[in-house]
Amino acid sequence: MRKRDLIIEFLQLIWRKKKKAAPRFELGIKDLQSSALPLGHAADLSKNFTIADSISNENQTLLVISNGHGEDLIALRIIEALHDQRPDLKIEVLPLVGEGNAFNNLISQEWLNKIGPSLALPSGGFSNQSLRGLIADIFAGVFQVAWKHWVYVRSASSKGRVILAIGDLLPLFFAWCSGTSFSFIGTPKSDYTWTTSYGMLLSDYYHRLKRTEWEYWEWCLMRSKRCKIVGVRDKLTARGLRRKGVEALAFGNPMMDGFKKISCPTEYKTKSRILLLCGSRTPEAFDNFRRLMKAVLEIRSNRTVVVFVALGSETTLNDIEDILIELGFAKSIDDLIKAESFWTRGIYHLFIGIGRFDEWTSLAEVGLANAGTATEQLVGCGVPCVSLPGKGPQFTKSFAIRQSRLLGGAVIPCNNPKQLALRVEFLFRNNQFRKKLSILGSRRMGVSGGSIAIASNVLESLIDS
Repeated sequence: MRKRDLIIEFLQLIWRKKKKAAPRFELGIKDLQSSALPLGHAADLSKNFTIADSISNENQTLLVISNGHGEDLIALRIIEALHDQRPDLKIEVLPLVGEGNAFNNLISQEWLNKIGPSLALPSGGFSNQSLRGLIADIFAGVFQVAWKHWVYVRSASSKGRVILAIGDLLPLFFAWCSGTSFSFIGTPKSDYTWTTSYGMLLSDYYHRLKRTEWEYWEWCLMRSKRCKIVGVRDKLTARGLRRKGVEALAFGNPMMDGFKKISCPTEYKTKSRILLLCGSRTPEAFDNFRRLMKAVLEIRSNRTVVVFVALGSETTLNDIEDILIELGFAKSIDDLIKAESFWTRGIYHLFIGIGRFDEWTSLAEVGLANAGTATEQLVGCGVPCVSLPGKGPQFTKSFAIRQSRLLGGAVIPCNNPKQLALRVEFLFRNNQFRKKLSILGSRRMGVSGGSIAIASNVLESLIDS
């Protein structure tokens, strides 16, 4: 350890004793779950002794931590906004879950650096929802990678980095333990999930007792003096956290930034148009696609049914096309819509596009969506959706119900393919009801511009302070 670090540690020890602070918080699952520890105070340091203060603002580097596919996309939008406002700012990103492929384009432009090891988890990041997934992740090396991430965060903070954590407890915990200043953007939780009641669940009573969906240990970490900004996805959730002493703000929803609207070709305006999202995690995505397509084939219509299948990467293309062949589709040619391939079976026309989601949202009337973040974005663009929960690990029945409540009923979970087909037929026939759901979903997701607002506040509170 360097001499300067020893001096800093010594001064911190004196400061903690002076304030009669709690014992130092040690990394461990049992400690994390204990409500006895005063998490919001254990590592708060005097402004005179923070590591980051010894580094000039001109050379400041921001470390962005995210934990999941959807969180990576949100982080991407915020990073782009940060770069637009401060091109000279050095930015590093540490994806805690998955390989962080969302950042590849910015990394190739050589102004964003990705640090730390990457690991594609067998559970897709949902080991907390499946014992089998947890065991698979353990054998894949999840704990070893988590420890390496911990070391990278500690090393980065010792070099004067400040941190922007995006996601839920894990990145928040890493940022708090770093010993440096940080901001937190809480993306997955909203109080709409328990205040919007379609039949009370046991968890609803639990959240009503707390008056927020966030847990005790989470809001304690948010109350740290080193936490400069807490941003959440909506004003209702921010109000719930403020009751707990967290100065939470709703800057807007970064999920709604970056969409490109295109005009629907005249030939397709009179046809029934569907955008299909089968999710990003394999092999679950393939099972979702097969079941959703079987439901599509149950739809009865006097018009041609056009299905736009938006995929996130080329790695799933061959498997998806094999399923279409299995279901009796034949490959054809259509130059009106830019896509990787075009398939037909009777009245059903299907386009497959990689990276077309941002454009194709403006073409759809209804969504068939077994996805997380992408479903929320589609609803936010004014497209009501139906879903067909499966075995998971991500898109289960409980997840689908929570998502529907979050989005004000603009996503309708179905029990089987036949029920899904009937509800899609109803949405196509009833323009007024479809428009009502469109408005509800758009209100819940909010308007675009959240990334710019978050970036401005992060620069002001972390970089320029």
